Amino acid sequence: MKATAQPLSVTATPEKSWFAVLCDLVKARLTALVLMTTFVGFYLGSRGPLDLLLLLHTMIGTTILASGASALNQLMEREHDAKMKRTEDRPLPSGRMTPNSVLLFGAVCSVAGLVYLAFAVNLLTSFLGAMTIGSYILVYTPLKRVTTLNTAIGAIPGALPPLMGWTASRGDITIEGWSLFAILFFWQLPHFLAIAWIYKEEYAKAGFVMLPIVDPDGYRTTRSAVSHTLGLVAVSLCPFVFHLVGPIYCVGALILGFTFLWCSIQFARKLTVRNARILFFSSILYLPLLLGLMVFDKIKIV
Repeated sequence: MKATAQPLSVTATPEKSWFAVLCDLVKARLTALVLMTTFVGFYLGSRGPLDLLLLLHTMIGTTILASGASALNQLMEREHDAKMKRTEDRPLPSGRMTPNSVLLFGAVCSVAGLVYLAFAVNLLTSFLGAMTIGSYILVYTPLKRVTTLNTAIGAIPGALPPLMGWTASRGDITIEGWSLFAILFFWQLPHFLAIAWIYKEEYAKAGFVMLPIVDPDGYRTTRSAVSHTLGLVAVSLCPFVFHLVGPIYCVGALILGFTFLWCSIQFARKLTVRNARILFFSSILYLPLLLGLMVFDKIKIV
């Protein structure tokens, strides 16, 4: 591996604890989101009493796997991260960690997570984990510098964790599990398009091909954000249609969905950073509230 990233950080970087650096390396907030969606998938897929030991194994394996994927992603993007203010303080561009140490950490965690899931949970969940890390590292990450389709393609590995939780508890893939996948898939498009619009200059400087960069008038960006939010309203009702959850969830999902859609429409009507931030924060509120409703109003299956 070429050591081209060594002089990325010329000036002295502020001190950080090893724990803070580790949290940056594994993208702690993203990993927390992965664990939250995995838990909901496991919980909704459970029949009868919750198998706490199996849940623990699922969460441990998923945490290890997600940590490895985040590290490898940062290894591949270290030179590009150094060109953006929002990522220049990450462990590699800041010089707090070396490429070799991140490669070792990422590879070990990725393999260990897959092996752990295979032996402690089941082979199907481990296979989905392999699909997740493979599509994230080998497909999505390099495509960010090639095509604007990277956002839609990147939504696939981002939507697999709830399906992994489902297969961990059920042992198979069903249409109900796919509905959870669909919710996460549609949610990610307006979420990431809002981010891409806010930081489009930084993405352009770093060499990432994001839709707002090649769409200066914002027509394609806003059309995609609104259409996927509208699709999200529809697929968010699937857990109710499939009798996973009750009417409280249905009403709440409609309220949350139309509020999210209104924010997308406002973003489309007036393309400003302010409206993009409102759309982003509405997406941040939407997902945990929707998942919380699923857990609260789950129909118990014996």
